[in-house]
Amino acid sequence: MQLGQITPANAQALLPARTVTSAEKAAIVVRFLMIEGAHVPIDTLPEALQAKLTQQMGSLRRIDRATLVSVIEEFATELEETGLTFPKGVAGALSELDGKISPGAAARIRKRTGVRAIGDPWEQLFELEAEKLLSLIEDESIEVAAVLLSKIDVKKAATMLGQMPGERARSITYAVSQTNSVTPDAVDRIGRSLISQLDDEPILAFTNKPEERLGAILNSSRSVTRDELLDGLDEADQSFAAEVHKAIFTFKHIAQRVDERDVPAVLKTVDNDILVTALASATAPTTKASADFIFANISSRMAEQLREAVQERGQVGDQDGENAMAEVVTAVRDLAQTGEILLKESETA
Repeated sequence: MQLGQITPANAQALLPARTVTSAEKAAIVVRFLMIEGAHVPIDTLPEALQAKLTQQMGSLRRIDRATLVSVIEEFATELEETGLTFPKGVAGALSELDGKISPGAAARIRKRTGVRAIGDPWEQLFELEAEKLLSLIEDESIEVAAVLLSKIDVKKAATMLGQMPGERARSITYAVSQTNSVTPDAVDRIGRSLISQLDDEPILAFTNKPEERLGAILNSSRSVTRDELLDGLDEADQSFAAEVHKAIFTFKHIAQRVDERDVPAVLKTVDNDILVTALASATAPTTKASADFIFANISSRMAEQLREAVQERGQVGDQDGENAMAEVVTAVRDLAQTGEILLKESETA
């Protein structure tokens, strides 16, 4: 039976419809739509409503035609008169706005209103790095840690075990063998409990570390300014200064951190005139080492052509030289960020 076939004209020939409750009406409408082949996303309802709807459908037996017509007509009328609907409650609104507002704003709203995160909490946990997951289970029981390691990616779990103290790692390994009896509800509760820790964390103004931010600033500074500031930082806070040194990448670090096989790939992205200017200005001991490194890891023919071009260029002004070397460094960093090359770790700047 099509919805359009149930009309008031047809209904007049039927017996009077019996009185039905709202819950019964919902069950009748869902059953009717399913018979008509419509997709009814019942699984998106709260579990309590899913259970109530299922029980109601199970309690109904036969619905006379007049009652069916009356309920479907009422349902159709409400649909036609509805201009716009909004999600019910803050949880529904957050679900609708997922991906449209920042994670920080969503966490702040959940914390302020007491609304817990919706959906599968493990999907969010799967996205976290091993280091973050380790911090989440640091104060959790062995059993909770075992459930987490059983759920996440195998390689990530192996990384986490390798970073744990030996005794705790052994205890968790044994506890994993006992997880067969853990119920899905318990796994869901554990996931939500771990996610709630993320919501309780203060919302940070910066996503990267202070040493990374300062390192990026100094990377773009003139060498005289950079060296002066680093010297002062070394005196004020050696520990922080050491981290800043690691975050800095300048022309002199090319020889230390770029793989020999990646030099041709870097030079392909640099304008030849810029490269010649950078090499011509690299006369200081620290920068000359990187220039020599570049010459040593390209074809002999290309190296000879570049050396001739450098000799023809002659002396380069300090500012022009710094700008040219900065462009070469930018090319290296861009390739590293896209994963086309891999920089070696550096202990000091």
